[in-house]
This record gives sequence, C-alpha cells and structure tokens, in this order.
Amino acid sequence: MAFAKRNDFNDRREAAENARKAMLERFKARPPADDPVMLAKQAERIAIAEAREKRRAEREAARRAEEERIAAEKLAAELAELQRREEEARRRAEAEALLDAARKAARDLRYANRKSKKRR
Repeated sequence: MAFAKRNDFNDRREAAENARKAMLERFKARPPADDPVMLAKQAERIAIAEAREKRRAEREAARRAEEERIAAEKLAAELAELQRREEEARRRAEAEALLDAARKAARDLRYANRKSKKRR
C-alpha cells in the first residue's frame, strides 16, 4: 500500500529540509565561474550562438533575395501583359480607323453617285 506509512508534520518537515540540503550541496558542487573548463564551455556556447545567428541572417538574406526575384518576375510579367494589351488596343484602334475610313469612302462614293445621277 502506498499510504501504509504515516506522513505526519515532522516527516514532511524533515523531507523539505533534506531537499534544501541537497540543493545547497548541488550548488556548492558547481565549479566557480573563473574555472577554465567553465570558461571554455561559455566560449563554446557563445561561438555556437554566433554561428546560429549568422546562419539565421544568411537564411533571411536568401529569403529576401528570393522574394525580390519573385517580385521582379511578377513585375516583368505584368509589364509584358500591359505591353501586349497596349499593342492589341493600338491594333484595334488602327483597324477601327481603317474601317471608319472605308465607311467614309463608301459614303462619299454613294453621295457622289447620287450627285452625278441628279446632274444627268
């Protein structure tokens, strides 16, 4: 049974005191901050952090370059589409102008034919 042992106040107090002592012993067992091993570990951690930051900056720069390339391609495609539409509109305008000129010429011809019939 898990609760076979009685757990009174003195038992709990003693367990807490033992836990505090164990924490203190672990703290005292740590090497001092100026220990060469600790300094080497700290330098290693700093080097790893700097390398990590450098890789992050490189990834960020690559991501930005890719975004700029995609934006440039998109802009070029939009420009090409705009030029195509302008060329198509220009062709339509030219065709419409030619059609208008042909209609005017046909109208003028009909008018001239009517005038020549009246003169005869």
